[in-house]
Amino acid sequence: MKKVLIIGANGQLGNEMRALFASYPQFEYFPTDIAELDLCDEHAVDSFVAKNNIDYIVNCAAYTAVDQAEDEIDLCYKINRDAVGNLAKTASAKAKIIHVSTDYVFDGQGKHPYKETDTTNPQSVYGHSKKAGEDVLLENCKDCIIIRTAWLYSSFGSNFVKTMIRLGKEKDTLNVVADQTGTPTYAADLAKAILDIIVFCEENQSFPAGIYHYSNEGICNWYDFTLKIHELAGMTTCRVNPITTEQYPTRAKRPMYSVLDKTKIKETFGLEIPEWEESLKNCISE
Repeated sequence: MKKVLIIGANGQLGNEMRALFASYPQFEYFPTDIAELDLCDEHAVDSFVAKNNIDYIVNCAAYTAVDQAEDEIDLCYKINRDAVGNLAKTASAKAKIIHVSTDYVFDGQGKHPYKETDTTNPQSVYGHSKKAGEDVLLENCKDCIIIRTAWLYSSFGSNFVKTMIRLGKEKDTLNVVADQTGTPTYAADLAKAILDIIVFCEENQSFPAGIYHYSNEGICNWYDFTLKIHELAGMTTCRVNPITTEQYPTRAKRPMYSVLDKTKIKETFGLEIPEWEESLKNCISE
């Protein structure tokens, strides 16, 4: 029975992975968060992986406070780069790693869905730190899969979907940015994709290392996303107004366009990816 370490198991993606353990009983799971395993302690990481004979490491942990990162630069890099470096050194000798990254490694000036080979150009501290994490992983661990995702939400934790439902109940009107384009990603779908990738690797006795992109299918903007959230949640009393990015200034610069091309991950692992509206419906029903 292969042993799978889940890092960041108390976050959105980590909790969605926990919810799927029973559906993938062929693996033994080790869900951890900072209380059980401090990624910034290289010795602790190495010791835990060796002691438990871990075969796969799934890193769901990250510093994701995008605006706060502009002020907490050291902490952001400590978690998104240095801790990943610790994992890379451990995994290179003992385990294979699946690491989750972000669309923020791109500058958002694209006009077509981003491929894995497209030039990266982060525009924020968060984006730079996640790109640095990718680089340190690729430099130190040949058996790694990096999955870039975008607009992640879940029935667990704090996220855009929950915030829009809460604000929709509290306010008569909401102003939501309509000129940033991307694709929402239901964390439950990504969690399933990660476990399906491990199944694929075991069944085929191969590990197709490299960078992959994953989000749900389809394209929308934050305004469209909010309208659909309210529609599916049965909310009719809150008026949602479209605004521009200029009308909603933030500390960190957001990508204006962050649609990801999923061709590679679908063809390599035989994955079927749901449309974002269908996945949102499933999440809200949860």
